[in-house]
Amino acid sequence: MMRSLFAGVSGLRNHQIKMDVIGNNIANVNTTAYKASRVTFEEGFAQLLQGASRPPGDSGDVSGGVNPIQVGLGMNIGSIDLLFTQGNLESTGVGTDLAIQGEAFFVASDGTQNFFTRSGNFQLDANGRLVASTNGFVVQGRIATDGILSDAIQDIQLPFGQKSAARATTEVALAGNLDGADPIGSTRETTITVFDAIGDTHEMTLTFTKTSGTTWDYQASVTGGTVVSGDLGTLTFDNQGRLTDPIPVTPFVFTPTNGSVDTTVAMDFGASGSIAGLSQFAAPSTAVLKEQDGYTMGDLERFSIDQTGTVTGSFTNGVTLTLAQLVLADFNNPAGLIRSGDNMYQVSSNSGSPILGYPGEGSQSTITSGALEMSNVDLAQEFTQMITAQRGFQSNARVITTSDEMLQEVVSLKR
Repeated sequence: MMRSLFAGVSGLRNHQIKMDVIGNNIANVNTTAYKASRVTFEEGFAQLLQGASRPPGDSGDVSGGVNPIQVGLGMNIGSIDLLFTQGNLESTGVGTDLAIQGEAFFVASDGTQNFFTRSGNFQLDANGRLVASTNGFVVQGRIATDGILSDAIQDIQLPFGQKSAARATTEVALAGNLDGADPIGSTRETTITVFDAIGDTHEMTLTFTKTSGTTWDYQASVTGGTVVSGDLGTLTFDNQGRLTDPIPVTPFVFTPTNGSVDTTVAMDFGASGSIAGLSQFAAPSTAVLKEQDGYTMGDLERFSIDQTGTVTGSFTNGVTLTLAQLVLADFNNPAGLIRSGDNMYQVSSNSGSPILGYPGEGSQSTITSGALEMSNVDLAQEFTQMITAQRGFQSNARVITTSDEMLQEVVSLKR
């Protein structure tokens, strides 16, 4: 049989494989985070008809060497490569939709092994776990306790029944002015809500009484509690209306009547020589207890995910706490990963082991919330490749038919 027949058959078969790859790429043009494949060909086995010979050793002989004579026997598939180029981002506005900018992968687990994906169309299941919507695999990361992230990588779980513990007030800050033109004996009063250890509220009141041209005495009181210490003190101002030493540092301590532990509240009147806190100028009194650092218990109301993959929860008490952080995986050779369906990949012997890290901390990739990565299929490129595959298939078919005609002539030699 003629060698050209088998060369043509190899061309038909392998151009069909190229067409299969092109068809799959086009079919996935709208698949989230799909990565296109590319087929490369290589020359098949070449039969040696005559070996090479070197020039004669006699320098007087003008004849040269002879090159080898070989006939190729067709072609093979050299490789089918995964092209991990960045896909464009599509804004969705869904908080659990995540897109990676960079070369990393999300990590998802089926409970027994980890899978890797670029597709970030995640959602919460009935148990509050962040899962891949295509197969329910649980997204991996580290969980925070009281806002502090652990080191262990585990399932990301964000139950909406999660609570933020109450925090007792430990400090109150004052600001504003005590009217320096007020007569001695005049009083000013300000009130703020403070919290005890179980989140119960108390109204803390400071009453200022002017005792001289540069001094004011204060008295602290609280509702729903018994004063233990630190309720009395004196503030001194210089002749320029600025707070001056000695500044009271004894904290205000009270015992709540609800049985909670004693609450100790430090009072920040401002720094000596500064008017950032309290001041005494001949202007209307505006002294207030402006802020405190306590809060009651709160329930998780909503959460958001930033570019570092950190999940931050907002609670009904106005507190925001870190809940978790997604882990990312990088590979030395991502093209060596094995496709396992559902937009997932598995480790192969040539991909290398996953290098786990966090955006900005071990991984150079970042996360965009409320967006999905689009397929990186280039339709113009695919249609061009389709034309070359079709023409290559047709040309190899012509080789087969022509070889068949030549064989027919040989058969026809004997009539």
